[in-house]
Amino acid sequence: MRIDLDDFRVKEDSRVNLKKWPTLVEPFYKSRAHYEDLLTTHVARLSKLQQLHYAANRHAVLLIFQAMDAAGKDGVIRHVMSGVNPQGCQVFSFKHPSALEMEHDFLWRTTRDLPERGRIGIFNRSYYEEVLIVRVHRDILRDEGIPEPDMRHDDVWTERYRSINGLERHLHVNGTRIVKFFLHLSKEEQRLRFLARIDDPDKRWKFSTADITERGYWKQYRHAYEACLSATSTTHAPWYVVPADDKRNARLIVSEIVVATLAALKPAYPEMSAEREAELREIRRQLAAEA
Repeated sequence: MRIDLDDFRVKEDSRVNLKKWPTLVEPFYKSRAHYEDLLTTHVARLSKLQQLHYAANRHAVLLIFQAMDAAGKDGVIRHVMSGVNPQGCQVFSFKHPSALEMEHDFLWRTTRDLPERGRIGIFNRSYYEEVLIVRVHRDILRDEGIPEPDMRHDDVWTERYRSINGLERHLHVNGTRIVKFFLHLSKEEQRLRFLARIDDPDKRWKFSTADITERGYWKQYRHAYEACLSATSTTHAPWYVVPADDKRNARLIVSEIVVATLAALKPAYPEMSAEREAELREIRRQLAAEA
């Protein structure tokens, strides 16, 4: 079954209602073995494209992952990027800001880790936390030094959306291609995954009582994500809403989108000048003569 990427892309200026976006779709694989074959094919294509991307050194690629707890961000990143050369890819995970980071504007700590040309950067959570968790827990604004009058108005989110869109437009114009993934998990599937974590001795370390606390804000997070996706999905930095109740399906969808993103850049090895070719021929002659 062919994966139509437009089925998951949030169109610019559209109003997102996550209740209308599925958390589960018909599998794109027929069996576990078929899934593994498909993913292996995707990873091999990605590995080749990443090698060309690194050699071309013309663009940077930034992949952003956001989701509710237990949606499978770590697993998607681990499986999809398994064949990529570590020299050309970096993963950054953004937790609660440090005291130093709180002393700067909300985009400062993430812009320090933007990928260089020829690289793929992955943000496991990102500056979008500032319009998601901060919107749900508005008291965080006080710790960020936002003036008290401004905290009481929704203009702060509008301004942050504007700042984010401006940053992403700036990055695009300067060669960075941005793709954003929201792993869309149902509340019931999250419950089952939390239970599985508790019951599995090898996964208990992942479980935090804070996860249950945040689960109590499910509706508020849904509204925050809807507003965020509606305001910040653009033609040059699109959001993809990936059904995440089936982990294997989610990995296939994400891997297809990443491959398509790199392929669209048409990466190629740099063309060699006649002078450089002549230089290499002479070096080869010298090396061959040593034998």
